[in-house]
Amino acid sequence: MNDPTADTSETSNPQPDARVSGRRRGRARRFVMLKWFIRAAVLLFIAGSFIVGFDGLFYYPSSKVYDSPDDYGLKFEEVSFTADDGVRLSGWFFPARGEPKGTVVHFHGNAGNITAHFSLSYWLTLEGYSLLVFDYRGYGKSEGKVTRAGTIRDGHAALDYVLSRPDVDRRRIFAFGQSLGGAVATVVAAERQEIRAVVLDSTFSSYRRIGSRHLQKILFFKWLTDLIAWAGLSADYDPIDYIAKISPRPLLMIASREDDICFAELGQELFEAAAEPKEFVLVDQSEHLSTVLDNVGNVQSKIVELFESADAPRLKIE
Repeated sequence: MNDPTADTSETSNPQPDARVSGRRRGRARRFVMLKWFIRAAVLLFIAGSFIVGFDGLFYYPSSKVYDSPDDYGLKFEEVSFTADDGVRLSGWFFPARGEPKGTVVHFHGNAGNITAHFSLSYWLTLEGYSLLVFDYRGYGKSEGKVTRAGTIRDGHAALDYVLSRPDVDRRRIFAFGQSLGGAVATVVAAERQEIRAVVLDSTFSSYRRIGSRHLQKILFFKWLTDLIAWAGLSADYDPIDYIAKISPRPLLMIASREDDICFAELGQELFEAAAEPKEFVLVDQSEHLSTVLDNVGNVQSKIVELFESADAPRLKIE
C-alpha cells in the first residue's frame, strides 16, 4: 500500500517550474495594468492641458492681419484705450451710415483678431448703428496676455471707451457677442446697466461644458471628459451664472444645429437660465458664426428690431 502522507505532500506542493510560471504570469499582469495606468494618466494630462493651459490654452489669439477696412473703402477710426489694470487695447470705430440710432460694441469670437471678425458686424453700420470692434489683450495689436478675467476687464474698458465719446448717445448702447465674445458680453452686460440690449450668437453656457463637449470628439466617454474639464477648467465667469442679471433688458440668442464649435444645446442651456424678455432663434444648416453673416432666417432684421425696441429713455445714467 502506498504511503498516503507522501502522496498528499507530493500533490499539495506545486513543482518549482509551476511556481515560477505563476509568478511570471502575476508579474506580467501587474506590468500590463501599470502600462495602461501610465497611458491613461498621460492621456488625461495631455487632454487636460489641451483644453486649458489650463485655462490659458482655451484661447487662440493672433496678431496676423487677415483683412482691412481699407481694402473695401470703409470709413473707420483706429482707436486705443486702457483697461483698469493698465493693459493697452486696440480697436476700430466705425461711424453709422446716416443719423446714428445707437452704438454697438462687438465682442468677437476666439480665434484671430478684429481683422478677421469686423466683417461679421460691419453690416450694422448700414442699418444706422455706430460700431466698436476691439481686441482682447493678447489679440491683434492689444498688449498683454489673454486670461479669462482679462477678457472681462477688456470688455468693461471697451464700454468705458464708448461712453467717453462725445458722438455716442449714452442711452443707446448695445452689445453683440459672438462665440467666446458672447460669454464675455454676458458677464459685462450683467454688470453694466449702460448696455440696453444684448445679442448673443453661437454662445455656450459654461467653459467646462464646452471643454467637455470638444473632448468627447476624441475620448468618447462623457464621464471622463466631464472629469477632465472639471479638473482642468475653472468655473470663473461662466455666462450661465450671469445671464439672468441681464433682465429686464431684452435678450436675443441665436444658435445653429450645425454648429460643431459652440453647440446649439449649450446655447439652449444658457437661454433657459436667462430671464424675460428673451428670444431664442435656432436655425438649420449654418456653420459656426455663419448665421448672422449670411442672414440665415433673416436674423439681421431680428437684431435690428431688438435694438430698436430697447426702451432707452427709462435708463438713468449718472
